[in-house]
Amino acid sequence: MKTFVCLSGLPRTGSTLLTSILSQNPEIHAEGNSAVSQLMWDMRTSCLTTCAERLIACNRLSTMDDLLKQIPKIYYKDIKEPIIVDKGRTWTLPGNFEIVKKYIDEDIKIIVMERSITDIVKSFVKLEKEHDPFYDETQMDFLKQGTDPIMLPLQGLNWAKKNNHNNNFLFINYNDLINNPEESLERIYKFCGWEPFKHDFENIVCKHPENDAAYKVPGLHNIRKKLGFKKNDIEISEKLLEQCQRIDKIMGYIE
Repeated sequence: MKTFVCLSGLPRTGSTLLTSILSQNPEIHAEGNSAVSQLMWDMRTSCLTTCAERLIACNRLSTMDDLLKQIPKIYYKDIKEPIIVDKGRTWTLPGNFEIVKKYIDEDIKIIVMERSITDIVKSFVKLEKEHDPFYDETQMDFLKQGTDPIMLPLQGLNWAKKNNHNNNFLFINYNDLINNPEESLERIYKFCGWEPFKHDFENIVCKHPENDAAYKVPGLHNIRKKLGFKKNDIEISEKLLEQCQRIDKIMGYIE
């Protein structure tokens, strides 16, 4: 099995940017949102529910372990690079964390991207309004408990912060990645135990672009060639802003 590292965390936090930067290293394969986490979860669920009776009857419960172990190998069977960075926002959820530890690597390393919820929501709203000037964010349940794309990953991020006893998780803030890319990459390389590599932050190219038509949000994973901030002057409703800031205070993103 290749060296396997997970990339998780909140949306609109620079994960596509980070995979594009990491892909400059010829030793690393880092592509878009992976299906590995969901495939492994669904296979396990099937074996424990709809298929359980037949597996038990045929004395094949151990087949579940064999099947789950093969999913990441099959998914990345054509990849030549020795290091796989698998991007998935649900790796920090407790159930998925146990799966990756049991079936991929007991000492798994998970890079977790974070950013203030206010900035994340504003980023989503700006993206939507670029394609629909009449887009109304007040009609969206951005912060409904347990929902994608924000609150479920936030739940996992919170759990990871409280359960990082064995240093399985490395937290990287979007602002740090943009302002101090060398330091952020140095932290990642040290955390993962990789050999140092000189990255180019002036000529960033997405080596494995995603088809955003699948998400029905054009430009969702676009990145700029040169690393840097792009000002976001989008205003959101006062109610939504208050909700965002309430979460940001709890998370320690604002005082």
